[in-house]
This record gives sequence, C-alpha cells and structure tokens, in this order.
Amino acid sequence: MNDRQVPFGRGLLYGVYQSRLKRWLQTQQRPKHVAMIIDGNRRWARQRGLETAAHGHTAGAAKVHEFLTWCDDLGVEVVTLYLLSADNLTGRTAEELADLTEIIADLSEDLSHFRDWRVQHVGRTAGLPQGLVDKMLAAEKRTADHRGLHINLAVGYGGRAEIADAVRSIVRSHNEAGGTLDNLADDLTPELIAEHLYTGGQPDPDLVIRTSGEQRLSDFMLWQSAHSEFYFVEALGPDLREVDFLRALRDFARRQRRFGQ
Repeated sequence: MNDRQVPFGRGLLYGVYQSRLKRWLQTQQRPKHVAMIIDGNRRWARQRGLETAAHGHTAGAAKVHEFLTWCDDLGVEVVTLYLLSADNLTGRTAEELADLTEIIADLSEDLSHFRDWRVQHVGRTAGLPQGLVDKMLAAEKRTADHRGLHINLAVGYGGRAEIADAVRSIVRSHNEAGGTLDNLADDLTPELIAEHLYTGGQPDPDLVIRTSGEQRLSDFMLWQSAHSEFYFVEALGPDLREVDFLRALRDFARRQRRFGQ
C-alpha cells in the first residue's frame, strides 16, 4: 500500500530507469541470500492518522509479498524476513501483538500457496500464540518438497538466543553420543556452530537490507551476517519500491567483497 502520487511523466521515467537497472543487473553479481529487516510499519500508520498499528502491519505484509516476488524474479535463492523479534514479544502491547501475530499467520499460509516457494520458521516458538505456531508449521510441511525461493520467517527470533540454542544443541548431541568435555572443546568450531543454527545448511546472507532509515541490526542474524553487506533504505516498510530494491542490488554489485583478503 502506497499513497504517494507520482506525476505521469515522472512515473514513465522511473519505469525506463527501472528497466535499465534490471537489464544491467542481469550481467552483475547478485546475492544468493537476502535478509530483510522490515521496519517502519507503525510509523507508516501514524503518519496517515490510522487508528491502530495493525493497518501498518497489514500494509507491510502486502509489501512482503511484492518484495519476495522481486527477489524470486531476479534469481535470489534465499530470503530471510525479520517479522517479529524476541524483544517484540515483551516490548509491544498485547493488542498489537494479537493483531501482528494473526497477520503473520495469514502471511505464512498465503506464501505457502504461491509459486514453488518453500517456507521455514526460524526462531523460538515459546511465547508465540499456538494458532501462529500451527500455521507456520503447516506452511513448512506443505512446502517441504518445494524447490523454489526459500523463505525464512524470523518470528520470535533473537540472534543471541539462536547462538545459545545452537551451543545447547551441540552439547546435548555430544552428551548423547557419550563424548567427553575435552572432546567437546576440541570439536567446538565455527563450522559446527553454524550447522546447529536455525538456518543450518543455508548460505549466510550476502546482503542485509533495513527499511525506515534505522541503521542497526536489532539482534538479527548476528552470527550469519559476519561478512554480509548492509544497505539502509529511508522508505518505511510499506513504502518500499521495486526501484529501491534494485538500487540495493546495484550497490551490492559495485562493492568488492574481500573476506579479509
């Protein structure tokens, strides 16, 4: 949802510009995994004088579907969406959380019926409404054999919690296998920890995008983003345009990723 009015001539020029960007990107390095921090839904609703934040979250969910289509059409393989943080579960009102979790539940179901997309929940289920957990689980099962765009829904997610959960999983598995503490110390490597993250087996995000002009990670993919490129967009979540996304990809293509070299 976007009520900004663009003059016809300017809109035509944007269309030409957007088409040129797409053609240029076809020959450039593009990210395999894009992570998106969708921010600004509540501000979007306030700026329009809407009664509740739910209007902004609904508009943001509609934009998510557009964004994923842009990614899929340009050959992105994995997208991780930061929809609800662990901090949100204690920092938002019960009314807003009820609306937001219902919107996310509907979104997860809708995405599981579109194209050949695969949907996966990443995050903890503790503190989430059972209805939301059930719908995300159903979306995972429904799309488990899909081979299209892989979509991670980061819901009830915290980066520090994810690392803690990974280490606990390693310790538990090691103990069940009869391993000793000394062996565990020798075996505990970055590669092993990565295997036990919620995103185990997936490539780390090449590009992390955040809307609304804020420039922080907010406990998002702390481990996986160690070598990611970052791009910050001024537009609020529901106002994100395809041309904004294409500019992010252009910026990514122009960067030299040295990985310490």
